[in-house]
Amino acid sequence: MKIWTSEYTFNHPWETVAQAAWRKYPNPMNPAVLGTDVVDRKVIDGNLHTHRLVSSKWGLPKWVQTLIGPANICYASEHSIVNPKTKSMTLKTTNVTFGKFVAVDELVRYEPHPEEAGKTLLKQEAVITVQGVPLNSYMEDLLTSTIMLNANKGRQAIEWVIDKINTDVMEIKANAADGIKRSIGGITSHARKSVDEFSTAAKISFSSTSTKIPEV
Repeated sequence: MKIWTSEYTFNHPWETVAQAAWRKYPNPMNPAVLGTDVVDRKVIDGNLHTHRLVSSKWGLPKWVQTLIGPANICYASEHSIVNPKTKSMTLKTTNVTFGKFVAVDELVRYEPHPEEAGKTLLKQEAVITVQGVPLNSYMEDLLTSTIMLNANKGRQAIEWVIDKINTDVMEIKANAADGIKRSIGGITSHARKSVDEFSTAAKISFSSTSTKIPEV
């Protein structure tokens, strides 16, 4: 059995990081994760409980596949709880594929940094167990290295999602501001045209109703 732990600090508030975590997959940083499907979602005592099925490609060497079996797509079961009051997001993931020989249990927590306001602390833990096949210790080391690599890609993916959200928000604001300017410009132009038309009509009316004073 191998145990891997890690901590990382995001320079963003918890609300931003939690939102990005939901939208993390798929992303260009870690194309091995193909996507997620929501199995169940409900609110209990104000907390959001979600069960998702995560599909990915492990990319195991052929010699490993000869021991535990081949699989083009691997699946994992993810259960998460989001507590908006305490600002905590906890995700527990367990592999479904290769479950007879391999057990990968991951625990991820997102919570406000206890010492730095406006930042989010990410805590990760993974327990890897391989049994019933030869070279189990070597395979555990291999899977641990893969998890470390994917964890780094996952952090990059969250930063990528946050940048994308910020860019989208800026574009929406810019488009809204541009639309308001065009609307104001159109109203001003229409008003100016109406004033000019009224002025012209008034001149014509005055000219047609005026009379010439006779000479004495």
